Amino acid sequence: MATSNTVVVRVPATSANLGPGFDSLGLALTLYDEVEAGLVDQVPSGGRAVEVRVEGQGAGELDTGEGHLIVRAMRATFDRAGVPQPRGIRLRCLNRIPHARGLGSSSAAICAGIMAARALAAPGMPDDEVFALATEIEGHPDNVAPCLSGGLTIAWTDLDGTPRKLKLSPHGGVRPVVCVPRTRLSTEEARGLLPKDVPHADAAANAGRAALLIAALTQRPESGLLLAATEDRLHQIYRAPAMPGTADLVKRLRVAGMPAVVSGAGPTVLVFGTTDTHDLIASEVGSDWHIQPLDVDQSGASVQFPETR
Repeated sequence: MATSNTVVVRVPATSANLGPGFDSLGLALTLYDEVEAGLVDQVPSGGRAVEVRVEGQGAGELDTGEGHLIVRAMRATFDRAGVPQPRGIRLRCLNRIPHARGLGSSSAAICAGIMAARALAAPGMPDDEVFALATEIEGHPDNVAPCLSGGLTIAWTDLDGTPRKLKLSPHGGVRPVVCVPRTRLSTEEARGLLPKDVPHADAAANAGRAALLIAALTQRPESGLLLAATEDRLHQIYRAPAMPGTADLVKRLRVAGMPAVVSGAGPTVLVFGTTDTHDLIASEVGSDWHIQPLDVDQSGASVQFPETR
């Protein structure tokens, strides 16, 4: 296979919901997948060909052909942009974002595929269309918004179905820490546990907490304020039976005064810590979890051609 042109895309991990901001709030984190993507102009006889090499997370598990999520996102982008499908695609994926842990690995793959395809064959595709297509493939915008934009994002959908996003800059004192378990949980399984209706009082409480959380993350990241702001009544309690260890850890951390939430659909736990809270978190977590202090990624997905790296 002869690769005619190549691009490198870096995409950040994300944490969605952040407690009360169900399906609306997201945060980009300084943990990245890197994808080298190339279009192939000469393939063996038999038509289009795809080669995918995966290193790191998902190696030996993920589809290495047409079924790979990045390949599917690239092909969807070519179709949306109205450009011909390439004869072949070659990918090298260096994955650092854990899969099925609530850190946006699928959103990262989708955004990587769309960004790569746009850079390689559809440079005129506007950013709004990139976001709309990513939301369409993922099914909801709360992870793809921070993955594309970086920072803290608010995502919503207009009455006509158009997804929208707004990027905010978190206060420099915000220090996310993720506690990643060995167990996995699919987003589909977690969403299947949610009820169709919730009490009005719970919805009202979450609305107030979500507004408070925006203020806390952007203006006053004090642990006491963040603890109150991260209270949730809409999704975490309903998902707890699928991840009892996560629910227990969130409860223990919060009792200890640390603003802990389920990251995305779980089972990872996100804690808004400070520079001196790592030891406090470690004392509650134990050896079954990988504790990783991170920062907020401010730039989102990035694209480079190899000669510019």
